Formats: sequence, C-alpha cells, structure tokens
Amino acid sequence: MRIAMVGTRGVPARYGGFETAVEEIGRRLAASGHQVTVYCRGERHPEREYLGMRLVHLPAVRAKVAETLSHTALSVLHASTRRIVRRGPDVALVFNAANAPMLPMLRALRVPVATHVDGLEWKRTKWSGSGQRYYRTAESLAVRWSDALIADARGIEDYYRERFGASSVFIPYGAPILTEPDNAKLAEAGYEPGGFHLVVARFEPENHVHLAVDGYRRSKAKHPLVVVGSAPYSDAYTAQVKELAGDDPRITFLGGVWDQDLLDALYAGALTYIHGHSVGGTNPSLLRAMGAGASVVAFDVNFNREVLGEEAGRFFTDPQDLAAEIEAAENDPGAAADRGAAARKRASEHYVWDDVAAAYERLCEDLLARRLTRKTIRGK
Repeated sequence: MRIAMVGTRGVPARYGGFETAVEEIGRRLAASGHQVTVYCRGERHPEREYLGMRLVHLPAVRAKVAETLSHTALSVLHASTRRIVRRGPDVALVFNAANAPMLPMLRALRVPVATHVDGLEWKRTKWSGSGQRYYRTAESLAVRWSDALIADARGIEDYYRERFGASSVFIPYGAPILTEPDNAKLAEAGYEPGGFHLVVARFEPENHVHLAVDGYRRSKAKHPLVVVGSAPYSDAYTAQVKELAGDDPRITFLGGVWDQDLLDALYAGALTYIHGHSVGGTNPSLLRAMGAGASVVAFDVNFNREVLGEEAGRFFTDPQDLAAEIEAAENDPGAAADRGAAARKRASEHYVWDDVAAAYERLCEDLLARRLTRKTIRGK
C-alpha cells in the first residue's frame, strides 16, 4: 500500500508532536512493507529516504497564517499529480484540520483521506479573530471531506461528536520509555537528579508558562526552576513571562533545547515536571515526561486528567495551587518519585508506538478496502 503523510514539517522530527507522530508511525509502516511518502518543509535531510520513508521536500510561504496551508497545497498537488500517472498514494494521512480546504483535490482522484484533527486550535490566543474563525470553519470542512477523522484524545473525540455529530477513530500518541537517562549530560548542564523543577513548552498563553513561573515564584522552593522553550511570533508573551520571573535567581531560561539526550535527561532528572498545556489533546511533551518517570504537576483540564489518570500526577488551576504542589514535592521527594514511577508504568501500558502504528495501518487498510469496494460496485 502507498501511504502519503501530509501537513507537517516532516521528518526527521525536530519540532513537535505531529512530526514525532509521523516519524514513529511512518517508520513502522515502512518496516511493515508499505511505501510511505512524507512531505517535508524547512531544513532538508541530506538523503531522499529516512528510516524507510521517502521524503519529498517542498517550499512554504514563511508567514504564520500561510505556512502550513501553502505547503499542504503543494504537497497535495504533488501527490495528486503522481496519482494521475498511477504512482500516487492509495491513502493519505493528513495532519491538522487546518488543512481541510486541500482535501477535495485528493477526493476528486479517489484517494481516501484520514485527517488527524489535532486539538482545539481555535482556542489558541495566536489565532484571534479571523484565525479563530478559519479554524472553526476548517473543523467543519474536515468533517465533511475526510473519509475518517483521527482523534488522539477522548476529549477531542467527544468534541467532534457533540459539535458535529461526527464519529472519530481514537488513536493516541505513543510515549518513549526512558530507563537509562544520560546523567553525564545533566551534570554538564549543571544539574543533579531530583535537584530542580522543569517546564518544557512553547511560549503561548494556553500553555500557561506564565502561571508556572508565577506559581514557582510564590513558593518557598529551594530547588531551581528550569524553563525550556520559546516560540516564533510570541515576543510579547515571552516578555510577560520573563517579567514575572523578574530577578529571581532560582529561575533559568534555557530557550529551545534540541539535544534530545539532554532534554530526556532533564525530564528524568526533574523533581517535578510542570505541564501547563490546556487545549491540545494528548500532548507529546507530557507523554515524554511520563515515559522518563517524571513526577508531573499538570494544569487541571480533561485532556491532562485523561492521560495521567488518578495516580500518576497532581493538578493545579492557579499559582497558589502550583506553589503548594512544588513545596509538597520538596518536602516529600519520595512521594514525588513514586508518582513518577506510576506515570512511567501508565505510559508503557497505554501509550505504545507499536500499538499506535498498528492502529494507523488497520485504518489505512480499511479505507483502501472501502475505495476498492466502491470501485468494484461502480464497475458493475
């Protein structure tokens, strides 16, 4: 089966959850004998293949509003052109409901489409006004023009059922399980296991980095707070976060950390991992923290409770809650470590990349079977 994966920055995965999903799912589909094509933008990999996946690099308009959609438009055009000459995809996996306006071209060529709809993007502050309206419209178009919707969280599945009366296929992300962190990397960075609190997030209001910094400052914590992350198009919010930090010597901003071994060591070595994400479904950063055995203190929304369950995390809604959780972890690091172990166990049981890829394979096979059945019926 020929499978196209469209709508992300592509692989190797260097940026976010979609890219990680494409890499982990695509490599497994390729290993199972499928021909997987990944459409990429940005930094070009030197080879035409990566982990068995064929890479197609295409340009994009470098602007917040247009980057994803412009690249997807070219990707769909490329896939459709190949389809016309019988070398194109049998099935397309499209990531992000924002790409829904590009789906009719694939459908016109009878390429079944499964759209991974992501989280509630219209709730993100960066998409105010017309951006929010576009995302709300794109959701409805994804429902109309996709042969299947993929939801990575039960909360997203519920949203599409309640708002659109549409069913989804629930397929979560997987979690990398880390059992031997690189403590030498941690030491080189100046940290000791269990000796710091950690935030890893893009600097966007709905990720509540400001609340994490504010809550930490209100605490009597002796261990430092390490903040990893940044974001394009967010200078004002970044300034707000750093103003909240003030001159507190306990707070360190590392910016983006692209060394995955170091990042994993930070997750595994943190006394607490503070997770403020609130609108994104099953969040890959949360899963990575759980797989590293981090003791998670998460913003209290249904998505985070779904992933963590009742035993594998603690929750906060305001700075005072968070300050209390940080102090409690320092006062009883053993209990924090036990929650981290419970988080790793939950991740290893419920968020397994092999299972995720197998679910995508079954979905692709089902979509192809439906197309072939319809073609046979029309032929008669």
